[in-house]
Amino acid sequence: MTDPIRVVHFADIHIGMENYGRLDPNTGTSSRVTDFLNRLDEVIDYAIQHDADLAVFAGDAFKTRDPDPTQQREFARRIKRMADAMPTLLVVGNHDMPGMASKASSVDIFRALDVPGVIVGFKPDSQIVETKRGKIFLAWMPYPMRNRLLSKEEHQGKTIEELETALRGMVSNILQNLTEEASKHDMPRLLSGHFTVDQAQYGSERSVMLGRDVAVFTSTLADPTWDYVALGHIHRHQNLNKNNNPPVVYAGSLERIDFGEEGEEKGFCWIDIKRGETTWEFIPVAARSFQTIRVDVREEADPTQAILAKLSDITAVGSILRVMVEMRPEQQAIFREQEIIADLKEATSVTIGREIETEIRSRLGDETPETLNSIELIERYFQLRGEKPERIEALLAKAEELMRDTD
Repeated sequence: MTDPIRVVHFADIHIGMENYGRLDPNTGTSSRVTDFLNRLDEVIDYAIQHDADLAVFAGDAFKTRDPDPTQQREFARRIKRMADAMPTLLVVGNHDMPGMASKASSVDIFRALDVPGVIVGFKPDSQIVETKRGKIFLAWMPYPMRNRLLSKEEHQGKTIEELETALRGMVSNILQNLTEEASKHDMPRLLSGHFTVDQAQYGSERSVMLGRDVAVFTSTLADPTWDYVALGHIHRHQNLNKNNNPPVVYAGSLERIDFGEEGEEKGFCWIDIKRGETTWEFIPVAARSFQTIRVDVREEADPTQAILAKLSDITAVGSILRVMVEMRPEQQAIFREQEIIADLKEATSVTIGREIETEIRSRLGDETPETLNSIELIERYFQLRGEKPERIEALLAKAEELMRDTD
């Protein structure tokens, strides 16, 4: 009786995110860059210690398509360590992919140097991979860039909705072809991809996504031909196929990006894959803690002292903190912000937000501008102007298109 093949599935590292970080004078690197690299180290350590047979990285190695050389070096060191222990697939995500097809992705260097043990998923493809515990059919789908899958002629004269439908059809055809190829092989079968699935719940990735996504239907992926579908792109860990035949799983990001992910557990997936008998589990990592503390001092004579009293019960060590203070306009003159920051010196980062009641803020309800990403702020602006829902949808689509073109 053959043993299951052991697979580690992780995604969305986004090395280069420096928000809420401090510069390390010894390395010249942001403490937040170190956070993301440390989370990758956790994945690799776990995989090697548990004798993994295959590593599947489902895309987005870096924050930008043009990472600095130090970040590339640190990522390469770690991938080389993993690939020396097991075959490693690197699916190209949207943050790895240049806008022009002729340019290299941020992980193409592994392909150019033909690094042993590394498979770069730069285009839809598949291959049989030999592991310590047997063969596995491995297929992948990188981020579906509209200008790479649809010709210029197909773009002309079509609305955004028509282009989305065409792109979804193209991606679905590719995935169906990979499924048909997989069905010919009597061995464990794994599909990996970096894209949006229609039933997925978003996290803070909406603030870092480049452009408007096409959503693949869950039914396209939930085909029992596969034993596991390893996804990247959505930062919230989730399984989209509750009957687990096959599991259709976003591993989620390895580190929190902002306060939108404050309550989300971060980690990776460990899979024992066997034809018809696959099991898997989510393995949490020690992601940096984000905490929001809300204090209403509108009725306080000394707002600073009231906040310090509230913070006395807060564990700040190593956390990224956001203190949201609701106050009256006239209290700003006596508010001693630096005292608050000094009291929280053990925190990695401290942000003080002042919520001064205005007509606009009151109409935002419980939300504050600091908690909203760019698209959400634009949406709120048009809502406050009284635009009709269908017009807001069209305006948001245009805004996302402009953001994508700018990137």
